[in-house]
Amino acid sequence: MSNHSLLKIAYKAADDKIAEDIIVLNMKGISVITDYFLICHGNSDKQVQAIAREIKEKVEENGNVIRRMEGFDEARWVLVDLGDVVVHVFHKDERSYYNLERLWGDAPIEDVSSELNR
Repeated sequence: MSNHSLLKIAYKAADDKIAEDIIVLNMKGISVITDYFLICHGNSDKQVQAIAREIKEKVEENGNVIRRMEGFDEARWVLVDLGDVVVHVFHKDERSYYNLERLWGDAPIEDVSSELNR
């Protein structure tokens, strides 16, 4: 499966659980560890966990492996490592504090939502 197809699965899973402000940063040529960052947030611990769980389930249903998931129990910042796609599911309060979009401000934003609506 292509990295972009994996990204779309993760994006749709996050969207299905009503993740807010979903942003995809294209990290190609910027980071040696991944091609894409998917960043989103939930408004409660339970929602953060539901988003991360849905991403894990949908990725595995499509025959892919979750390399690592960290922060699930605390539900403040869950990192889901899919290899060439790294998903960051934040609690709303934590997202503004860490502000990964600013930290990686030189990464172009990838429009995945328009591809899903076709």
